Amino acid sequence: MGPTSVLARFLRYVKVDTRSDESARSSPSTPGQLLLLQQLAAELRAIGAHPVLLDNLGQVTATISSSPAVFGVPAIGFVAHVDTSPELSSENVKPIVHRTWDGGDLVLPDAADAVFTREDPVLAAHVGHDLVTASGATLLGSDDKAGVAEIMAAAEYLIAHPEIKHGPVRIAFTADEEIGRGAARFDIKSFDAVCAYTVDGGEVGDLETESFSANKLTVIFHGFNMHPGYAKGRMINAVRLASAFVDTLPKDSLSPETTEGYEGYLHPFTVDAMVERTTVRLLVRDFATEGLKQKEALVEDIARAIVARQPGARFEVQVEEQYRNMREILDRHPKVVENASEAIRRAGLDVRMRPIRGGTDGSRLSFMGLPTPNLFAGQHNIHSRLEWTSVQDMEKAVEVIVGLCQVWAERS
Repeated sequence: MGPTSVLARFLRYVKVDTRSDESARSSPSTPGQLLLLQQLAAELRAIGAHPVLLDNLGQVTATISSSPAVFGVPAIGFVAHVDTSPELSSENVKPIVHRTWDGGDLVLPDAADAVFTREDPVLAAHVGHDLVTASGATLLGSDDKAGVAEIMAAAEYLIAHPEIKHGPVRIAFTADEEIGRGAARFDIKSFDAVCAYTVDGGEVGDLETESFSANKLTVIFHGFNMHPGYAKGRMINAVRLASAFVDTLPKDSLSPETTEGYEGYLHPFTVDAMVERTTVRLLVRDFATEGLKQKEALVEDIARAIVARQPGARFEVQVEEQYRNMREILDRHPKVVENASEAIRRAGLDVRMRPIRGGTDGSRLSFMGLPTPNLFAGQHNIHSRLEWTSVQDMEKAVEVIVGLCQVWAERS
């Protein structure tokens, strides 16, 4: 394959502020997401996809028809999300293309402390690549606008080259994946595919078929507020209770900072603090779904011990299911995984099967009846000011998407 439109698309998409907002009840949760989704729907129509739909929940779906003289090939899908992490700004993203990186330190113009060096072995493997970063004041947004751009570029390539044999290709761009809502109301029946692939992963060659199982815990500490000048023996400070709770959580294990591979964790990520009532929200992650209950029990034990020290204090715990390990479903659909492996090999890459220390829309979609493993997109240092991607890696992702459509046509 020759060069595609992937870089130009990526640079255009990252400039749209699509940061999601967990506190919003609208869908999408932020207007920037809808703006980009409308743009994508228009671009899909312009390249010849049909039909193209933007529903009232902020989800774009589109179809590329089978190539001429190809019959009986099942439809497969490709999915990416347009929103970016709510934990860092995506407003006024200034993407920078560092052409043919020579391996020297890269200092970003808007943050002197944001420096890329060859000490990062993953980055060091990309000497000679064209790297894309932001300016140091924001994230870049490759999670998952790299995947969006790659799917769009592959769609354009397939339509422009009718000699490539493939079956029907479904495309979906979702909103609010970063806050756990991306696949909540995905219409599996109308999508009408035997499987799908999220394009939302990291290094080239990665094929991810297992993810965390995930819950979100909300721990609410109830105190008693009154004027602090007359509070002796009467005030119960929920801020102090919550602070003691967070400080008592395991520090040398069971945290994102201390775990890797197949180790799960507890992660307190927001605190809403007032004397009368303080709320702590935690992410609970484990590759074994039963392991979630063990971690949740530990949280309750710690909270119970904290409030026991303060007569009159109390707490409550709310549990919200987020997603489950997609391996439980994908193990039943080996062809879906093997065809992706073959497409990666045909692109001249080694297939790397490793777990996602997170989740994708595919985690939810798999349990909804649409087996959906995750393909690499070239994302690195996601959710941070040091986020980067490689143009060459994005081109490889486009090649794999196109090749995967061919593999399904050949093997059906």
